[in-house]
Amino acid sequence: MSVEVNNESGYDVDEESLVRLANFLFESLFLHPEAELSIILVDTAAMEKLHVEWMDEPGPTDVLSFPMDELRPGTPGRITPAGLLGDIVLCPEVAASQGAAAGHSTNDELLLLTTHGVLHLLGYDHAEPEEEKEMFGLQRQLLSEFLGGTAPQETSA
Repeated sequence: MSVEVNNESGYDVDEESLVRLANFLFESLFLHPEAELSIILVDTAAMEKLHVEWMDEPGPTDVLSFPMDELRPGTPGRITPAGLLGDIVLCPEVAASQGAAAGHSTNDELLLLTTHGVLHLLGYDHAEPEEEKEMFGLQRQLLSEFLGGTAPQETSA
């Protein structure tokens, strides 16, 4: 599994925990051992630019996902093919604000957002109520298993 973290945000981030989480998610979702993921941390100006360019929405957001090879979760008997899962872009400044509002740490919020981003890369969405229930349920389950306790509560959809 190849997980690359590029911190361009200026924030001090526990990059190792993001890599550990990504590896856990790869194993839990039966992704090929040679699958690749890139996690990029950016400041609010860069995130706002991406948000406007790709989502046509103003202001910075917390996480954006850019899938590459359109991989889907595997199963115990059938892992995904090798390939590029894609890129997750995180904004630690937005994560810090959301984490504080929800009563948990910036790192916990970044872990939640990374899980959310990986699920988006694997085709999950939350546009419809049933999709949201499925995606957020899986997100909480995976993050709780990774943390060995209760996952932090989502602060935004």
